[in-house]
Amino acid sequence: MTDEQARTPQPAPVLEAVDVTVHYPVHRSRGETVHALENASLRLIPGRTVALVGESGSGKSTFARTLALAQTPTSGNILLYGKPASARGRRARRAYARRVQMVLQDPFASLNPLHRVRYLLERPLRLHGSVTGGEDMERRLRALLERVRLTPPERFLEAFPHELSGGQRQRVAIARALAVEPEVLLGDELVSMLDVSIRLEILNLLAALRDEEHLAMLYITHDIAGARYFADEIAVMYAGEIVEYGTAEDVTQTPAHPYTRLLLDSTPDPDRMEFLAGRTNREDGERDVTGDDYGEPPDLVHPPSGCRFHPRCPLARAACRTEQPPHVELTDRHWARCVLLVQPDASRDTTTAELTP
Repeated sequence: MTDEQARTPQPAPVLEAVDVTVHYPVHRSRGETVHALENASLRLIPGRTVALVGESGSGKSTFARTLALAQTPTSGNILLYGKPASARGRRARRAYARRVQMVLQDPFASLNPLHRVRYLLERPLRLHGSVTGGEDMERRLRALLERVRLTPPERFLEAFPHELSGGQRQRVAIARALAVEPEVLLGDELVSMLDVSIRLEILNLLAALRDEEHLAMLYITHDIAGARYFADEIAVMYAGEIVEYGTAEDVTQTPAHPYTRLLLDSTPDPDRMEFLAGRTNREDGERDVTGDDYGEPPDLVHPPSGCRFHPRCPLARAACRTEQPPHVELTDRHWARCVLLVQPDASRDTTTAELTP
């Protein structure tokens, strides 16, 4: 994103999550719940991609399922063009699915192995009543395969999923999502199971489709370095909470949250080697954020008090254990939640900071 784009007022979002919380009940007799998502907000804008980044178990897929209305939020709202979205009843579900589609991580599991590609693509076209006859159906099927670069279409229409490569199966899954002409595409780790050699091809395809169709796109990934080159904005999620949000350039080049720094440190990126070198091998002997392993994610049945990241944070202070981290606006489109941003010179609590992995 250029500086001029960053200063330009953004259009109204197609899809928006407002303070969405999701709790899963477990052990009802003991009254325990999994705090999977806490007060998460996100806006998806036409023609732009937001990358949702975090390690496994951070709540990314739960957030995507909630945006797709496959998961009912415990509290908060999902807004479609500013109005509360609903999927209650078959008609409402079908109307919502026509606007918001999701592409899953495993292209083999998401495609019925008993049906040919033709059937997999015909079904959404028939369900949404957008086909006028046999000739129109054939034309639409061929056009869908051509849009996802599966050519010639005749080669793939009669194939079963197991006869295709992983990349080809994922292209079929994308074509199936595009069949209903959606306005929002939610991609949940949709390249993580593919060969490295073809991941870039799929990402380039998605970028082209986003621009051509003016799609609002959510791209879920654990690869923050890859998100920098594909997404316009990046939201960093930890233990069910969004801890940092901003333009891809701001988040990856001037990260404000210690967790974001850890994610970046664990991903090789030649453009950031000088930046990383400036934060390691410190002469004052203090432990700074590096790519080391700082323990396991927290138990979300009993999440830590205060900042959820403080048990693993190498810069944690006493206040981090008891206070909710403040929301700090760093620029017009870059914010983070961290005590360090408002108390940069406060004395450190070494019993919390000097943690063993």
